[in-house]
Formats: sequence, C-alpha cells, structure tokens
Amino acid sequence: MTTVLQRPIASVHGRDQQVTCADGRTTRSIDLDYAASAPALDAVVERVREVLPHCASVHRGAGHKSQVCTREYESARNTVHRFCGADPDDVVVFTRNTTDALNLLAGCVPGDTVVLDVEHHANLLPWRNRRVVRSADSVEETLTRLGDELASRPAALLAVTGASNVTGEVLPLDRLADLAHRHGARILVDGAQLVPHRAVDITAAGIDYLAFSGHKLYAPFGAGVLVGRRDWLDVAEPYLAGGGATRHVSVLGASVDIDWAPSPARHEAGTPNLLGAVAIAAACDEIGAIGHGAIATHDQECTGALLGGLTALAGVSVLRLWSDSADIVGIVSFTVDGVDAGALATALADDHGIAVRAGKFCAHPLLSRVGAADGAVRASIGLGTTADDVDRFVEAVRVTCLSLRDRVTTGSLASAS
Repeated sequence: MTTVLQRPIASVHGRDQQVTCADGRTTRSIDLDYAASAPALDAVVERVREVLPHCASVHRGAGHKSQVCTREYESARNTVHRFCGADPDDVVVFTRNTTDALNLLAGCVPGDTVVLDVEHHANLLPWRNRRVVRSADSVEETLTRLGDELASRPAALLAVTGASNVTGEVLPLDRLADLAHRHGARILVDGAQLVPHRAVDITAAGIDYLAFSGHKLYAPFGAGVLVGRRDWLDVAEPYLAGGGATRHVSVLGASVDIDWAPSPARHEAGTPNLLGAVAIAAACDEIGAIGHGAIATHDQECTGALLGGLTALAGVSVLRLWSDSADIVGIVSFTVDGVDAGALATALADDHGIAVRAGKFCAHPLLSRVGAADGAVRASIGLGTTADDVDRFVEAVRVTCLSLRDRVTTGSLASAS
C-alpha cells in the first residue's frame, strides 16, 4: 500500500482520539464511517468559533450582531452557489440535510418523478407521483431502461443518486441529464455521497437540482443544501409556513391573506441555522483549497487499497450493482461467509477501536438486489484516512472473522453434545 498517502489529506477534528477497547487497551480510534457522518474539519470548527461570539437574529435585527450574522449567512449561500457551479439564476436553499432537501423539492414537482429501485430511501420515498424503474446489471442497460420509461409517458423529474451509499458506484450524470432533458424532464441528483469525494459542476453537467448534507461534507452542524432552478420553487407552496417566508400577511375577516416571498426565503421559514450554513461554506472553502484533483487521487488510492485488502481475505464478497461501472468513491460494502455483519461491526469497535457501519444502510431494495438482504458491513473513507487506517482495518477484519467463526463452531459443537 505504498501508493496510499501516509498522512491525512486534511486536518480532521478528533482524528487522534483515543478509545478504550473491551480488554482495557487504549488505542487510536479509526473512523471508517465517513459515509454516515463525517467528522468536522478543523478549519470548519475554527470558522464556527469565529462566528459564535456574533450569534444573533438573521434577517430580523438592526443591531450590529444581527447585521454581522445576516452577512455571514448570505455569504455562506454565495459560497455554496460557487462551489456547486450553479447558474447565476439558480437558488440555494439551506435545509436540515439531504432528506429534508429532497422532501422540500418533492412538494414542488409539477408531475411524475422517475427513480431507480436501488436508491437510498431519501431519494425513493419522498416523491409523491413516483415511477420506479428496475435497475439492470449494467450501467448501460440501466440508462436504456430509464430512457424507455421517460419516453413511455411524460415525467417532470428524473431523480438519481450521484454515488451509491452502499457500493460507492458513480453514475454518468452528464449522460443522465441529457437523457432527462431529451424527454422533457429535469434531473435531480442526490449528491450526499458524491459531493464529499468529487467536484460537481451542475451547470457544466446539465444538472437542474442538487441536494447534499453538511454532515457528510465535514460540517456536522445540522444543515443541508438544495440548489437549482428557481421557477418550481417560486410557485410551490412554502415547505414550512411561518416567519421569514412572507412579504406581507393580513387578516381579512376570518381568512388570512398571504403574499409569499420568492425563494430562497419562501422555503426557509423560522430562524435559520446560521452555524450550519457557515460550517458548510467553510467546508466548501477548505475542499476548494485542497483541490478536487488531490481529493480524488487520495480517494482512489485509499479505496483501491481497501478493496485489495478485503478481496484477499477468504470468504469476503464485495457488493457491486453494475458490472461496467467505471468510478467508485470511497465506500466499500461487503459480506463475509458465515459471519454476521452486526457482530463483525461490533467486534471491530469493541476489540479494535474501528468504527464502521453494519445493516441495510437505508437502502433495503438495493441490499436485496445484490444478495445481502440480511445486511452487510460498510467501510467508508474520507480526508482523514491513511494507509495505516486501511492496514489496521483489513487485519482487524481477518482476525475478527476467524474469532467469530470459531465461536460459531464452538457453539454448534456444544449444542450438538
């Protein structure tokens, strides 16, 4: 694994935290659960600390602190707009997370939404008039099936995941955008897993809407983003009705007359999450400073080492959706013959201080499709991952699987006797 970077590519908060194992040993914790929630970058933490002393009402006050906070909030919006390569007319709406952003857009779509059956639940469940297309065993055939569905009758939106949260496989977004537009539909990309690993220029790729979460982009302060075309957002009912979403309200007898504000205010009722927005913007700035090229190289090297180490172990099966997928971000899910996924993840944490995810990853249909209906183990890398992390993880999986198999065998023998 000499090609993998020996040091983190970015300064990640809490990376050197020590944990106590079940046997009383103390060891440096290893976080291979970035795909669930990434730790904050140190630069993000420092930026939040800078803003904290000025916290006050955003958009609502005349005082100095309020004016500072309003500038910070709108500056964060502009930073995200640039980071995504958005068109000048596109709007950035701050939400709670990706799921929140997709539910917001679902209330704005004037027609049917076409989705794949292998989506994360956040991009499968919210759409009100969904038409589900069964994914094929190859990307090419999957695109053909989507094209056939879009051609069969009009749809307003094609909603796809940029990178699978289970397999890490990346779809060709520019081709999907062209496919949607050719049939008169728009395209939404769930970028929760893609944006932390790859540059996403929505204007260049022809993407109409992009959603992602701060907590997966090294900014775990409770905010997310929906960015894209404003016309649907400006005519839809507000996602939340309340203060800040209106231009004027009057009571006429027993009725209330409301003049709703345009987006983004229309969908940001209530006091906004200033620190969440600032944190996302700081993460965007830091990622831009590191460079997407360097991040992609680090990602590919670590993922390659992770795949190489796991596939060399007896009984390990790495999950894949498509035989011809050409790009994978830093997510590897796998099963081990004769080993329960939950037991393996628990033992890795308790005995080795290594954090991974086990289960169905809010993608139950996908797990069934790849033959892991009972769940799998997922290891996911990020900017703080090093060669040592990968080495320790692979060795821990080897040792743990041997131990768990021994326990099962011993238990079976005891039962038989």
